[in-house]
Amino acid sequence: MNRRWLIPIAVVALLLPAVVLRAQEPSGLQAATAVESALVDAIARSEKSVVAIARVDADVTSDSRGVEIGPRQFGRVQRLQETPAAGDPDFIPDQFATGVVIDRRGLILTFYHVLGLKSQHFVTTSDRKTYPARIKAADPRSDLAVLEIEASNLTPITLGNAATLKKGQIVIALGNPYAIARDGSASASWGIVANLDRKAAPRADNAGGPAKDKLYQFGTLIQTDAKLNLGTSGGALVNLKGEMVGLTTSLAATAGYESAAGYAVAVDETFRRVIDTLKEGREVEYGFLGVLPSNLQDFELRQGLHGARVVAVEPASPAEHYGLRPGDVVTHVAGKPIYDRDGLFLQVGRLPVETQVELTVIRDEGTQKIQVTLAKFPVRGEKVVTAQALAWRGLRVDYATALPPEQMRPSSARIDPDGCVVVTEVEKDSPAEAAKLQVGMYINQVGNTPVHSPREFQAAVAGKDGDVPLRLSTSADQPDIRNVKAKAG
Repeated sequence: MNRRWLIPIAVVALLLPAVVLRAQEPSGLQAATAVESALVDAIARSEKSVVAIARVDADVTSDSRGVEIGPRQFGRVQRLQETPAAGDPDFIPDQFATGVVIDRRGLILTFYHVLGLKSQHFVTTSDRKTYPARIKAADPRSDLAVLEIEASNLTPITLGNAATLKKGQIVIALGNPYAIARDGSASASWGIVANLDRKAAPRADNAGGPAKDKLYQFGTLIQTDAKLNLGTSGGALVNLKGEMVGLTTSLAATAGYESAAGYAVAVDETFRRVIDTLKEGREVEYGFLGVLPSNLQDFELRQGLHGARVVAVEPASPAEHYGLRPGDVVTHVAGKPIYDRDGLFLQVGRLPVETQVELTVIRDEGTQKIQVTLAKFPVRGEKVVTAQALAWRGLRVDYATALPPEQMRPSSARIDPDGCVVVTEVEKDSPAEAAKLQVGMYINQVGNTPVHSPREFQAAVAGKDGDVPLRLSTSADQPDIRNVKAKAG
């Protein structure tokens, strides 16, 4: 071959792979179509699991309830002859929200804050069927609730894992914005994961100060730029696989800002534990340590220290029992690093009651490990529990730390540091009422058997006949024994 052809042939040989690769690269339209197809498929896989929720408040009259006026007929406005019922296309609820199906037999997950405990609720599914709903269980601390409807063969949402999320991932929000999806056809918006482990702005309590009474306010929220308008609370935030990675919430805007960021409660291990409990109609319980923590000083953070400093220890709490002291700095809970007081509340609160957990503590410039068994966090707000354990002779008890601070207690009642249970309910005209037991009293013995938990109390009273003596833990010098008879009278 003539040498003058060798160089051009070599150049073509080098450039040919690049030309082939360019030919294989998708065009702008092809790339956009691929994204569009992924969004359409993800919505199709998940939208049947998203429902519209209508709330009808008992104190709103039918005359004041809004309805949509029909179109003009023969030049006149058609007015409805009577107020439409839930399920009618013209019906506008007092409040509206979204929910997701979590069980094919009629269980719907939504947010506690969108429900009215004395209101009526209606659920409209994707096939345009409307059902009256009852609250099966509701938990103020997680802000989650489960509704139950008489339906079968629903399509449960597929739960994903928010722990795998990264900033920039595409997500889709499905919900009922401004009640426009009240026919059951969920509206969609899309965006990206803007941030992770965010804290919602605290609400003002009755005294006007900030209060964090929801677990997600300590830093578990997914932030997204997907549009989340009023009514999308309780909707699904899904990934491109159609898996729900978050439950969307349209939180009120922080004062001074035009609109709120879009948030969703992450589908994580705690989320799954909560919904599994609510599905059974039971109460959700959270771990409690019993310390008042504070954030570290700026100079300590600059020196590389992290953690939360113990300011005070609650009497008769696990913290006191296992030797935590004011001034201790908790740097890890179960091996997970703590960076501030909110992180300590969050990591402890995620754990179930009676969890044995290891704390890493800096004390007097030395580091030590402390093993602690958690008590029960006193959840504020009204809970809905439909699968309660049977009362014993009209008496229900709970962990000693279960009552919130505002719950009234007899002045002489005190927690036994060696262990006890607290009375949470006394049924009317029961043997417990006849024995003059009251909510807020502490019981540390059944007969001669010490009791430290509701489980131990139930075991101690099981199978007993006749009078059963209960010893109260009080500040009095003399023991206070209450004999509970088998029957009232």
